[in-house]
Amino acid sequence: MTFTVAIAGRPNVGKSTLFNRLIGRSMALVSDEPGVTRDWREGQGSLFDLTFRLLDTAGLEDVRAKGSLSARTAAQTKTALEQTNVILLVVDGRAGLTPDDKVIAREVRKTGKPIILVANKCEGSYLPEAFDETAALGFGDPIPVSASHGEGLIELHDALCKYIEPSQQDEPAASEDEEEKHLLVAVVGRPNAGKSTLINQLIGEDRLLTGPEPGLTRDAIPIAWNYKGRPVRLVDTAGLRRRARVTEKLEKMSGHESLRAIRLAHVVILVIDANQPFDKQDLTIAHHVIEEGRALVVAVNKWDAVEHKRDVTKLIQVKAEVSLAQVAGLPLVQISALKAEGLDALMKAVMNIYATWNKRVSTGQLNRWLEKMEDNHPPPITSNRRIKLRYMTQVKSRPPTFSLWVNKPVDLPESYLRFLTHGLRDTFGLAGVPIRWQMKKSENPYLEEKRADPNQEKPRLGKSRHQIKYDKNYKKPGKKKPKSKGSSVRLGKKAAANNRRK
Repeated sequence: MTFTVAIAGRPNVGKSTLFNRLIGRSMALVSDEPGVTRDWREGQGSLFDLTFRLLDTAGLEDVRAKGSLSARTAAQTKTALEQTNVILLVVDGRAGLTPDDKVIAREVRKTGKPIILVANKCEGSYLPEAFDETAALGFGDPIPVSASHGEGLIELHDALCKYIEPSQQDEPAASEDEEEKHLLVAVVGRPNAGKSTLINQLIGEDRLLTGPEPGLTRDAIPIAWNYKGRPVRLVDTAGLRRRARVTEKLEKMSGHESLRAIRLAHVVILVIDANQPFDKQDLTIAHHVIEEGRALVVAVNKWDAVEHKRDVTKLIQVKAEVSLAQVAGLPLVQISALKAEGLDALMKAVMNIYATWNKRVSTGQLNRWLEKMEDNHPPPITSNRRIKLRYMTQVKSRPPTFSLWVNKPVDLPESYLRFLTHGLRDTFGLAGVPIRWQMKKSENPYLEEKRADPNQEKPRLGKSRHQIKYDKNYKKPGKKKPKSKGSSVRLGKKAAANNRRK
């Protein structure tokens, strides 16, 4: 059984900072603004020789209004605390004991789990004056630590050793080969498009915080899942808005995390609102996914609220063909995340586009196809010379990337390259994925420099006429003129003739 440790406490006491310190990387967002963490997230923590499953939870507060955002956040935190073996109750060592700390301590004590009191923000050799107040919570002497500076971890290790057993320690981190087996799927879109609701319906539980308020998700939350025996890692991201509208620092950090999730994903599900299909921001996100070379699936959410479904379907298809022509054949799936409709079709489209994204075509097939394409529609003539396509091969997949050797690659027009791209999609079934080209200039085998041995030293050539003209110190090789008799000075032609007459 995996040993699980959860970090709890009121907002802005340094829980996410301690979480990042124990897992060894900046995985959770950290800001001075309270209430940054809303959905609890997990990672593999390690503390010297101990390894365990670590949970970072949202801050607990004194919640009185049922159904409010604070109440829903607290409910998510309590669900996470039920899965733990030990709870690290974090308090602020500088601020001392607050009324919120007493309320949270009472709620945490109800779980019946072992509790270790941790006083954060205790840097240096001298403890803060308010440090002793935290002992009044009744969980024993607090452990002074500094999550930002990594101090006090030895005492925290000794406290955890009392509860953890060697058989309960977590397994080592998965290798790169094991991580490669996971299908990484990032769910992106505008705020309040239904991303978190979609993931909750896919995994079959209320794992993520949902509600009518836009911008609930602030962090990129990875969730391990298994779809028909295939390990999948779903990543819920924060809603992306236009850059001109983003002014707060926290929203900028959330946007960077969403873009990072797109860059690391295999397949990206773009969730759009059926009532406002393919808004300008939706197209901006789609173009960013294509530029990153990721496989893209568009999920048209809230389909149950659409009245004229046939007209909306035609409108979505036309916008996709015109605005996303670089990924012709993009899969469009109508779903309803709230009612769990169309989810099977969505995951089927994800698996199909992932297989297409990984597809490879042999070099022989490509060159036979290239020869037919050139015969049926040859490239244009530029500068009284015909452009010739010499050779073609696929250098990589994910996304499919092809190298094409041309005698004049600079003069090959973009229209002809699009013609080849559409032919590749139709012939080899590469619809819906971005295709990249690498243009290379073919070598001329009849050039003397190419025919010569590269290891042979080239002969030294004399200076050209242009160099001779502007080089004052240059002396043309040849015989020296004889000196005149009786003089060591060289005479000119007229002086020599006068001497002979005399």
